[in-house]
Amino acid sequence: MILELKDYRIFLGADIWKDFAYMLKQRAYSQILVLVDENTARDCLPIFQVWVDVPFQVIEIPAGERYKNLQTCQAIWKTMFEYATDRKALFINLGGGVIGDMGGFCAGTYKRGVDFIQFPTTLLSQVDASVGGKLGIDFQGIKNSIGLFMNPQAVFVYPPFLETLSKRELRSGFAEIVKHGLIFDAQYWSDIQQLNKLSVDNLSELILPSIEIKKQVVESDPYEKGLRKILNFGHTIGHAVESFYLQTNTPLLHGEAIAIGMICEAWLSFKTFTLKLSELRMISEFILKIYGKVQLDLNQIDTFIRLMQNDKKNENAQINFTLLKRIGEAVVNQTCDEVSIAASLRYYDELTG
Repeated sequence: MILELKDYRIFLGADIWKDFAYMLKQRAYSQILVLVDENTARDCLPIFQVWVDVPFQVIEIPAGERYKNLQTCQAIWKTMFEYATDRKALFINLGGGVIGDMGGFCAGTYKRGVDFIQFPTTLLSQVDASVGGKLGIDFQGIKNSIGLFMNPQAVFVYPPFLETLSKRELRSGFAEIVKHGLIFDAQYWSDIQQLNKLSVDNLSELILPSIEIKKQVVESDPYEKGLRKILNFGHTIGHAVESFYLQTNTPLLHGEAIAIGMICEAWLSFKTFTLKLSELRMISEFILKIYGKVQLDLNQIDTFIRLMQNDKKNENAQINFTLLKRIGEAVVNQTCDEVSIAASLRYYDELTG
């Protein structure tokens, strides 16, 4: 399966390797670098090596969002200089959202840019993070606050990589699938709710429809000036929660934090917009059924709000949200006051999981 975008193509399926080999043959890169973390080095790199018969050099970094920072970028750039990497090299990101975001950022800024390819290995990165050319790192505790828009040369989505994931990682990635239904396609949301088990087989069937939703959105608005902002639903509050817990002994995965954000922002959609109470209850109950309940520290509401105030989506010193008109239709550039934001966090806290 090949999906055509304006500047690159997404290859999807178990037979992507012949397309990858053909691309390498056509381009004749001077050098190939593969960025992995300790998890993908163990679980995915051996699979990659089976299928790839050209020489490449590996750069390995620690796994986890807490390492998505400038210090890790410096280590990557330093290794690239040690390898005498020139601008005709190819940089391959073999990993999840952190590897794709940070690896693309490093490739896009090294010597003003070398070609890079995304090889997403997690559900989250296959359905969302690897599509659309958003690259970046966290800075000063703020998610994705340093970065750029730059498209890869290609994206290769190999669903069997999902077999390497824990149930928790699969569940985390599923949050972006849920988001796609809520913001764009009520029928897709309905279909998602029929899943009785988050298995690799079931979730693999959702990769293509989710990519198609994201493709449609980013092609119409590549630089997030309008429609693409609908993809931020759940992320204003979700990123703040994720950033806060990243500094604790109980960090949340991205999708776990976004699940909390979607419930809170659905409540804001009900209180300040047109989402029906029945839809709010449906969203809350479904997400809690999948993700359970996180005990938020409500003494830290001011801290959560301060983190939201530094969110890159804000405009005119106001916290910016994407809210739901109804299930399947989102509206961008909505602002909510701090009292309402705090109330949404209390709403989540009072739910029974």
